[in-house]
Parts: sequence; structure tokens; C-alpha cells
Amino acid sequence: MALTGKFTRRTFLKLTAGVAAAASLGTLSFRTWQKAQAVEKGDVRVIPTLCDGCGNHCGIYVETKHGRIWRVTGIPQHPKSKGKVCARGQGLIMTPYLRKRITQPLKRQPDGSFASISWEDAFREIGERLKEILAKYGPRSVGHVSHNLPMYTWYGRRLMAALGSPNVFTHATSCNSARNVGFRHTVGGVPGADIENARYMVFIGRNLAEGITPGDVLSLARARRKGAQVVLVDPRVNNTFQMATKWVPIRPGTDLAFVLALAHVLIREGLYDAEFVREYGYGFEHFAKEVEGYTPEWAEDITGVPKATILEIARRLGKNRPRAFIHPSWRGAFGAHYQNSADTARAVALVNALLGNYQKEGGLTFGTSPGFGSLDPAKHPAPPKPTLARVDAEWPLIGDVGSAIPDKILSGDLKALFVAHTNPVMHYNNPAFARQAYASLELLVAIDLFMSETAEVAHYVLPEVSYLERDELVEGVGGRKPVVALRQQVIGKVHPETKPAWEIYNGLAEAAGVGKYFNFTLDELNAAMLAPLGLSLAEVKAKGTVVLNQPSLLGTPKFATPTGKVEFFSTAFANAGFSPVPKWMPPLVMPDPAKGEFRLLHGRQAYHSHTTTTRNPYLLSLSESFAGDRLWINRRVAERMGLKEGDWVEVRSEAGKGRAQVHLTEAIHPECVFIYAPYGGLGKDNPGKKFAFSFLDLVPNRLDPISGSAMVQDFAVTLHKV
Repeated sequence: MALTGKFTRRTFLKLTAGVAAAASLGTLSFRTWQKAQAVEKGDVRVIPTLCDGCGNHCGIYVETKHGRIWRVTGIPQHPKSKGKVCARGQGLIMTPYLRKRITQPLKRQPDGSFASISWEDAFREIGERLKEILAKYGPRSVGHVSHNLPMYTWYGRRLMAALGSPNVFTHATSCNSARNVGFRHTVGGVPGADIENARYMVFIGRNLAEGITPGDVLSLARARRKGAQVVLVDPRVNNTFQMATKWVPIRPGTDLAFVLALAHVLIREGLYDAEFVREYGYGFEHFAKEVEGYTPEWAEDITGVPKATILEIARRLGKNRPRAFIHPSWRGAFGAHYQNSADTARAVALVNALLGNYQKEGGLTFGTSPGFGSLDPAKHPAPPKPTLARVDAEWPLIGDVGSAIPDKILSGDLKALFVAHTNPVMHYNNPAFARQAYASLELLVAIDLFMSETAEVAHYVLPEVSYLERDELVEGVGGRKPVVALRQQVIGKVHPETKPAWEIYNGLAEAAGVGKYFNFTLDELNAAMLAPLGLSLAEVKAKGTVVLNQPSLLGTPKFATPTGKVEFFSTAFANAGFSPVPKWMPPLVMPDPAKGEFRLLHGRQAYHSHTTTTRNPYLLSLSESFAGDRLWINRRVAERMGLKEGDWVEVRSEAGKGRAQVHLTEAIHPECVFIYAPYGGLGKDNPGKKFAFSFLDLVPNRLDPISGSAMVQDFAVTLHKV
């Protein structure tokens, strides 16, 4: 099924159906697959690179024919893909050829329209305006925002340092910052899970089957074949239930109470690893005292989970330790959702410590990452490290609060922003509020492929080549064996006036008068980073994914905390003015069912990521075919409201409203409704807005004081039939 001919919605649906079937059966090896396609004649090349469908950056082989994208398959050696490619990865290979791409630099006109501008003029005007802002307000008024990809964070950080600014932001507070804060200040980092060798696993709000890491899905399937038990604690039956043994429908926002009750049972019944706690724990007695009152009976009243179920799960965790864990999740209930999410993450980290499972087979492991090198400062001088305080310094436990940017713009702290490979107007806060803030900047430069909602309010839009048309910075994948991976150019430029990001950053730096810090090519930077590993750039380009023979050892865990131990009593939290031990804290808002209120939940969809993929008509065709944008509601509740399958409702919160068709199901808690995340949008050019609303349209602009998260599920909504 070559992509060089007519590629229709029907063709894509057939292709993705085949991919799904192959994934369920176990795909053929790449060599076998390659031989099977030998009947296709032509100028065929196979190039290893990395997918751009989500933050996993799975290793993929992209096959081209006559210089055009033809096929894609997974690289078996890459730990994220393990030879598989999900629907997102299949659909996004068409990105270079999409008609809505930006093909030349654009400048916003006084009436809000855009006109083309040359690269030379764009760089010159941006540099002049930036110098004026720096002279008037100082370096602290400038910032850089990107997805947390190595390419953009490295170049963005260097550009900001060259300008004297400390303000480098990623999308973390819209995703997993609360989890990261909780784990990092408890055990020193976020570990991975040895899924394949575990005997008992609890996933709280984690949906491996749709927030896809293909390698983890394979590991989970293998673990189940070996008899492992898998418990899903989730208000909704997510698609991982196909590989689970138990679903625990919990009242949304109460996961902290559930985890504290598990800790209570493990300690009270002596099911925890006392030797591990004595050797590696700090302040255990404070935590043990705190959880004395968090009984299963107490938790049942809050969570709706029967005390017998809480006892069963706690006892099975204890019985199967250390080959048992609560998964560190990604976002889920303790990523960026509630005011208690950071403490939920802390409690999860501590229950795993009670199980003594850190650095144990079948438990949680801290992998190693490649020890990359850096540029020779004698040849390529590095800018001095900024000494100014960040504009988001009031969050001392995290140091990167992208959700605070609109407030910092409106307060006058930020005057100029460079935004790359992300769409913060739509992804971080309430979009209407964010758009108002970003539009008021004195300089906003967007580096993008499409006219995103952020690009629409930018002063300059600089068109980047797609991920299949560029080389990027080498990146490391941590794990039991560290991996070096590289995204590299697969095809020539489709649009001659587009540029790769590193060239854009070089042009911006030169125009701003700091070009001396960018006197190297991307190849020179990559070669310098690889040098300590004994790898050549040519070798990495040839293989795409290189597994280093530097295995991390199981056994003795090391915790990168101030005390060097698992901090049951957190010194960092205490110093920041927060409770040093996790304790029960309810969500900020508890919907009242008697008033017809629900909690609006959202989650990842198997064939979409954020608003990036809703620019892709082939992936949107899956939304149409499977009615993927419907609002889930408990069937019995819906019938009492007079709703039938497919009825339209208006969903209202204190911050906004949206319309969607309903899907009636028994597979969701009666006190909440659920919608998949990527739909809606404010953009004139965003095809996703013809579907259901974006959940973010309804999110009030409130930030968690611990992690800076936008608390994107901590509010109530009402439903009204249209």
C-alpha cells in the first residue's frame, strides 16, 4: 500500500486496522517484513529515525520510494517501540505532505492578518525588537517555551542564557509536574517499572493502551501470560482493561485517600519490608504516625471503594513484594489534575518503598542514561549562566511552571516569548484566558509547522520543516541499559522556504547579537555529545538506535534526595512550607451530585496526541469512524436525565462551556463524565474544532501551589440537553 499514489481516508483505515491486527498477533521481524515487500520495485531506502507522535519518540524505520514516504515500522532495539508503531505513528508520516503547512515566514499585520516576509527581514526585525525590549525591561522579561524535547530545550536554554534570561519553560505543568515533584522529593527521581517481571501491579489512572508506550504494552501482555495480576484504579474502564484482572471504580479526585489507606494496612498488618525501611528510609515514624487514622473504613467513605477491596489490594501488594508495585504513572490521577496530586504522587512513592521494590526485579528501577559530552568551550564558548531569578520562582519545588506564563504576562513580568514545537494557548490553561495573555505580549515568535492557536496571535511565525525533513539533537533513553537515539532527515524539504530548528535558532541568535555562542553546526554538536561514549555520528545515523553496554545493576538502590534515603519525611517540602509527610487533602472542588454536578475527566486517545494530531486528516478520519469525540456518561444517570445515545448536550463550568454528543456506558463512575483530550480549539485553521469541545475550555485558571499544575480536573460541570 504505497503512499506515493492516492492516499484516502479508506486507505488509512485499512492500514491502521492492519497495524492493530499485527500488534495483537505480534508483528513480523523487520527483516522478514522487508523481504516480503521486495516485489515492490523502485528507488527504495530505509532510514532509521524517531517518531514524533508523542513524547515517547519511538524508534522507527521509515521507508521511502522515489524520495517520498512509503512505509513505517518499529525499530526492535528501541525500548519504547520494541518494533511496533501505533496509529499515531502511522498517520503522522503524512505530515510533510499536508496542505495546511506554513511554507514561508509570516508577519502579523495591524489588522491581525498575516503577510509573507523574507527570512532575512524576519530575523532582522525580531532582533531589533528584542534588543529594544531587553534595553527597556531587562533579560528577565524574555522567555522560551517548548515541548520538552532535547532539540528545543537545549537550543532554547542556550539562547536564553546568551540573552541573560533564566526563563525556559516546557509543557510539564500541563502534563506530569505534580507526579515529578512528588517522586523527586521523595525518592530522588521518577523510576521506571519492571512490568514484565512483576507479579502484582496497580495502575492508578494510567492507561497504557491509549497513552501508548508500545514496549510497555508488550511487557504487560507478557506479564499477564505469566500469570501477573493487574488492577486498574480508575473512575472509567480504560482500554488497558483488556489486559487487567480487576477494575476498581474510584470516586475521582480521591486517589490520595485510597493510597494512604493502603499504607495504613501494610504498616498495621506488618506486610511491609521493615528491613528496607530501616536501611533506606528517613523519617518513617512520622509517616507511620500520620497514616494511623487512614483506615480502610475511613477511605471507603471518601473514595467509594469498599474496605474489603482496599484490604485485598494492600494484602496482595504485601504478599507479592518486591515483585509488586503501584505504577509511577505519567499523568493520570497524580500528574496535573488536582490540588492533592503532588501528595498522591508522594504517597505512591512511599507505598512502593514499603514494598521494598526499588531496584528490584519486578519492582521499580532507576535506569542509567547516556553520559553525553559537550562542546569544546575553547572553540565554542558557552554563554554565562543567568543569575537572575525566574519569573515563576514562587514554586521552589519545580522550577518550570509553564502554566504560570499567562499570569506573568498580564502582571508585566514577561514581555517577549519564543515558542517552539508546542501550542501553549491551547495546552496549558484555559485557552481563552491564555490567548488574551499571549496576544498582549510586545513580541511573540512562534516556530511551527501549522497556524496553531499560538501562531495566530504571534507577531512572527517561522516555518519549521517536519520531523521527517530534519536532523535533530541526539537523545538518550534511560533504562536498564541506556540507549542513544537520533531523529534524522528521511526526505528532502517539501517546501524550500522552511528551515530546521537549529538553523532558526542560529538566525535568531545572530540577529540578537549573540551569534558567537552559536558558531557550530548541528553535526558538530552531535559529534561532541557522542565523543565520551565512543560513538561516531556516522554510526548512530546508520543504526538510529544504539543500545549501550552499560547496564544498571539491581540490588542496592541509591536515592538522590538531600538525605540520600527515601524521605518519608520530606526535607524539601518542609523547607518550602508544605507538610513534610503526605496527609489527606481533598480536591479543591467536590461536585455535588444532588445539584446535578459532575467532575469532567479527560484522557489520551490511542490515535491522537494534543492538538498536533488533529491537524492530520487521516487520524481525524478515525475520530469520525469510531465517534471518538463523544462524552462518556454513566448509562443509568443519563437515562434519568432523559438522554439517549448520541444526544447533544451542553457542558458548562464556571469558566466556559462546550457541546458534545453523549456515549452511554456502564463503564464510568456515576459522579463524572469523560471526554478524550485533543478536540476543540480556538484556531481558525484547526480542523479539530468541528468535533467536540476541548476540556480545557472549561478549566478555571487556578494553579496548584505545590507543583504549579493547572489542576485540569479540579472543577465541576453541569450538563444540559440541547
